[in-house]
Amino acid sequence: MFFDTHLHLIYPDRLSYPWLADFPALNKPSTFDDYLRRARRLGITDCLHMEVDVAPTQIGRETELVSELMALPASPMRGAISACRPEEPEFAAFLDTARQNPAIRGFRRVLHTQPDELSQSATFRDNIRRLTGTGLTFDLCVLPRQLGLAGKLADHCPDVRFVLDHCGVPDIAASAFSPWRENMTDLARRPNVTAKISGIIAYADPENWGLDDIRPYFDHTVDSFGHDRIIWGSDSPVCNLGGGLETWVAATHALTEGWSADERSRLYAGNARARWKL
Repeated sequence: MFFDTHLHLIYPDRLSYPWLADFPALNKPSTFDDYLRRARRLGITDCLHMEVDVAPTQIGRETELVSELMALPASPMRGAISACRPEEPEFAAFLDTARQNPAIRGFRRVLHTQPDELSQSATFRDNIRRLTGTGLTFDLCVLPRQLGLAGKLADHCPDVRFVLDHCGVPDIAASAFSPWRENMTDLARRPNVTAKISGIIAYADPENWGLDDIRPYFDHTVDSFGHDRIIWGSDSPVCNLGGGLETWVAATHALTEGWSADERSRLYAGNARARWKL
């Protein structure tokens, strides 16, 4: 059974997603009902909602939506990874409020679309360090060339638990293995970073990828972080760019075929439950 740690839901009738205007393939509703119909058939029993970079004034409203979905009968929704703005002085007050919300399990600030300097500013780094001792995680969404910057942030906040999204977003379509490989090996030396193996089929050639294209990136992530520091996510609906939720689940089963039952269990769900104490 899978614990999906990276589910995006899109409700244009309730929230504004300014960035989606540039991505027509994703610029449409993606609802919890639609996801559940597919997830139940695939053995996905639990999920966390990953923020979808809504308009900054609507960050709280997105979390409210997740809380509503958590309250549904027999809901598999276990919480929200909330958007945040650590570069702003008001983050401390934002965090104080967020800590009172039991739905929030962690935070993310998308960095791969922002200037490299953002995550290295003193305000940003010191605000992320405020997560120390809270049990709240911080997701790192960075490009391969930014993995070193992610490492510097993790070094500045050694007692904060970080989660690296999408295996560091490798350019699988271009077979760009280096320097992604070396940067992943280096980042994995930080014990406070966990790697999320989430929907990497979206970064392969959408018309012509196979398991042999995905496997080197999948295997190197596992080899670098070890079976105790990897978690699984769908990145739905972004994974539709590479074939969809069903394809990603099938690929995951195929790529872990030679693993022990315990190793598969840790990737599929066990490590996520331990990370967020669920």
